[in-house]
Amino acid sequence: MEDDLSATVDIVTKYATYEEFLDSQVSRIDLSYLEDEELARQLVELGYRGSGEVIKREEFYARKAAAEQQLQSRRIQAPKLASANKDITDPLLRELADTEEANRTGKMTTIIFIRDKNSRHQEISGYIDYAHRLKSEDFEVYFAGKKKLLPKPTDLSYYNWENQTCYSNNTPNFQSITSNLEGLLFKSKRDRKIIIVDPNAKTHGDNTIRKEIKTDRYIQVALYCHTTRRKT
Repeated sequence: MEDDLSATVDIVTKYATYEEFLDSQVSRIDLSYLEDEELARQLVELGYRGSGEVIKREEFYARKAAAEQQLQSRRIQAPKLASANKDITDPLLRELADTEEANRTGKMTTIIFIRDKNSRHQEISGYIDYAHRLKSEDFEVYFAGKKKLLPKPTDLSYYNWENQTCYSNNTPNFQSITSNLEGLLFKSKRDRKIIIVDPNAKTHGDNTIRKEIKTDRYIQVALYCHTTRRKT
């Protein structure tokens, strides 16, 4: 199926007309013997000459129209990126911009750990389900630098170091596991893999990479990028 689509798309991108497609199947040797370009095209169309697939004129244009429709559908379905056309300099926002499309399409689910101070100058920390936040709020304000990304009590986890308030939640992508001797864990709802957020752990789980982000805007930031082979 995927090979048929690729072949169809090749026809769309390479050949504007059926005559161009026929010409691509005619060799120099054929032309030297036949000495007639139109005759060479006819032989290719009938299947007597040519080095590729035999396609009739009606089939060529039908497949061309179908492929163009598929390409147009893909363009329409492509998610609108909040980071598009933004001048992004902050290291965290650059990383989030690089993985925004993957998180929107389900190819990746990223957990953001942030430790910083809130508007009351209280130190807070928490784990954020990036893909869920992308769907539940407008991220353009973050990528435009108009608002600072901080954990909320509704995120995967939230802790206020001053008043010691603590929240733990499940999201559409992750289940929070708090009753574990190894500390806080998250379970992916897509492939049921465990994400280990302990920075000193030897591994952070199957298909999970931890990235420490150096930025002047936050006390501490780390990303846990989890990829899954499960189709969405």
